[in-house]
Amino acid sequence: MKFLLATKQEMTQYFSPDGKCIAATLLSAGPITVTEVRTKERDGYEAVQFGFGTQLPKRVNKPQLGALKELGVFRYMREFRPKTGGTAELKAGDKITVEAFAAGDDIEVSGISKGKGFQGVVKRHGFHGGDRTHGQKHSEREPGSIGATGLQRVIPGTRMAGRMGSDRVTIKGLKVLAIDKDSNLLLVSGAIPGRRGTLIEIKAANS
Repeated sequence: MKFLLATKQEMTQYFSPDGKCIAATLLSAGPITVTEVRTKERDGYEAVQFGFGTQLPKRVNKPQLGALKELGVFRYMREFRPKTGGTAELKAGDKITVEAFAAGDDIEVSGISKGKGFQGVVKRHGFHGGDRTHGQKHSEREPGSIGATGLQRVIPGTRMAGRMGSDRVTIKGLKVLAIDKDSNLLLVSGAIPGRRGTLIEIKAANS
């Protein structure tokens, strides 16, 4: 099963064998532990629950401690539902490492993007603002009209200022450039959402 949890480390450069310089992101990936396998007969759907990272036992509630038992105390718990099945060969306690992937694999990653706080329409939606001409100079970054005269209301979905970022983002079309199985490191092409330390979900493309 090609699924892995990781934390974002930093961006760097990778030089391909033909001499091209590629922007890349370094991830500290796995190992992740199977904590539960959900089956269609018992749960109504097929999925695998994974644990990743370490956590102090006092920060975890007792029901979760009892459910995990000897598996350990994990900082992150995530559930993966593969489109093609393949959960039958897994059982609680199994571990998945970076060796699940290989250089050249097509992947897609998901994570929480950086939070930007409350932003105006120019930064949030890319509005170009008003012209600095014909006597007006105070409306360069204003949104302009937000409705018509006759409606006497604002249409739902109108783009306005508001909170920006901290959204779940999925990036597709990325490739694994290299793996380091001794240090549990994964080098992925391109940029990945979030800051350093952000939890990242990695899975094979279309899985």
